[in-house]
Amino acid sequence: MHRFSDSPLRFVILPLVVFLFASSTYVVKTSHAKTASKSNSVKVTDIRYWSNPAYTRVVINLSSDAVFKHRLLKEDPGLKKPRRLYVDISRAAISPSLKQPIPINDGLLRMARAGQYTRDTVRVVLDIESIEDYKIFAMAEPFRIVIDVMGKRGVRSQESEVRREPTPDKPTLAQQLGLKIKRIVIDAGHGGKDPGAIGKRGLQEKDVVLKIAKGLKETLVSELGAEVIMIREDDRFIPLEERTAIANTKEADIFISVHANASFNRRASGVETYYLNLTNDEAAIRVAARENAVSTKKMSDLQYILNDLMKTAKTNESSRLAAKVQGSLVSSLKAKYSDVKGNGVKGAPFYVLVGTHMPSILVEVSFISNPKEEARLADKEYIKEVVNGITIGIKGYAKEMEGVGE
Repeated sequence: MHRFSDSPLRFVILPLVVFLFASSTYVVKTSHAKTASKSNSVKVTDIRYWSNPAYTRVVINLSSDAVFKHRLLKEDPGLKKPRRLYVDISRAAISPSLKQPIPINDGLLRMARAGQYTRDTVRVVLDIESIEDYKIFAMAEPFRIVIDVMGKRGVRSQESEVRREPTPDKPTLAQQLGLKIKRIVIDAGHGGKDPGAIGKRGLQEKDVVLKIAKGLKETLVSELGAEVIMIREDDRFIPLEERTAIANTKEADIFISVHANASFNRRASGVETYYLNLTNDEAAIRVAARENAVSTKKMSDLQYILNDLMKTAKTNESSRLAAKVQGSLVSSLKAKYSDVKGNGVKGAPFYVLVGTHMPSILVEVSFISNPKEEARLADKEYIKEVVNGITIGIKGYAKEMEGVGE
């Protein structure tokens, strides 16, 4: 990651405000005072980026919610100006802490720069070297504008799918091509200042899932021979948009995010696995809302945005991966803990899965809010079986991708 400001990042993430393709221009409206002044202007505090030769994610951090619009401009040889993408942020000013211009020079973008375009508008410009498409969306708490830029070579992905109902019994393009699973990104949820869910006895989700993630790295390297990249290997906070950017820039073949579930109903129990999709399932929406740190009401406002998003999501492959992991995880746990409940595979809008270029799933390994399951999550043997179950599922999926029956 390249960081250009000392301004802190906060974890609480509110809904995506907009998700757009390169051909569109849009204004995101949020509530704020009707008149602007220097004292209450939105401050552009930080610009960060992650990149590889085929993909770049740029994140613009703001001090509060903002109105913005964007436009893609053609090259202007007469003025010796390159093709460029700009984002105009209304009622805004540049923070003294912002260090820029920001050289990128990754083959897609030359640099990012910001200027006070008018008295109350900040313009952030991305000078383009060569891009094919881009997408823009916003997150809140803290408010930031995320720009994903894609190059001509595309991404190292397995298939490009339009949104449709998954059909697990029909061979996918990835299976037909015999693509192998060589690089896996494991995401231990939460971390640092964000503990995640906390059990009645004080067990913290961030600690449990880190143990599981470390176990997965060990088994996947030894048993599958895969290269495993960890989003975090210690107790640190990493924003959700950075986790996705890491998976994309590292060109992972699959992305696994590990979490522990929670509910106000302490009798709620079981294991469930998610992939990114629209849903009307109230329980799934509650789970996604908790992991996204938003209200269920605001989650419902997100559904229409995902209609465009799902056009490029790896829905079929993700659902296959989720089914393999869910089945093996429940079987592995039931072999020693007969009362373990399998809650199935579900689609839901998890922010950490938004924008991933590979099959991606989120596993809720047990309910930390359930006293019995909290005790089990604190037990090394239970953790070992969780790791074993997820590993078997990933290995089964990898075999399918190679066209080899189990």
